[in-house]
Amino acid sequence: MKNLSILSNQMIVVLTLCGLTLGFQSCTEKAETKIEPVAEAEFDLAEAKAEIEEANKNFMALVAAGDSVGIANLYTTDAKLMFAGKPADVGRTNIQTAFSQILNSGVTKVDLKTKEVFGTEDLLAEEGEVIVYVGDMVVAEEKFIVLWKKEDGKWKLFRDISNSNTPPQ
Repeated sequence: MKNLSILSNQMIVVLTLCGLTLGFQSCTEKAETKIEPVAEAEFDLAEAKAEIEEANKNFMALVAAGDSVGIANLYTTDAKLMFAGKPADVGRTNIQTAFSQILNSGVTKVDLKTKEVFGTEDLLAEEGEVIVYVGDMVVAEEKFIVLWKKEDGKWKLFRDISNSNTPPQ
């Protein structure tokens, strides 16, 4: 009977220790919480292209209005305008000055045509063509690549480079 009592006491101690161990573990273990991922809207390249084409319509209207400040505001704050024959114009102030000079030279209209748009929700590349007019006279036909970046929720020109279709003379 004494052995049964010792065995019984040992079992009580073991069960108590097990109970305490499980109790402590459950206090220190963090409950698993399943967080469902928030469904992000998928990037739609066709919609982005339509936004770029709309921005280009605005650009053309600003050129026709002679508004170099409005044109410059279509560019990101850290944009670069890289036209032939001169160093890059960096930033809106310099881009505004460059377009002011272009408009003061007699340019009255540009016709932009988007050919293709590539990219992601972070950065788009537009390939296109531009015809530049002074009055009704075509003075330049060029091709361009523009990198577009979102700023303040709108696609803005980030890098703008073009070159003439006319061979150098």
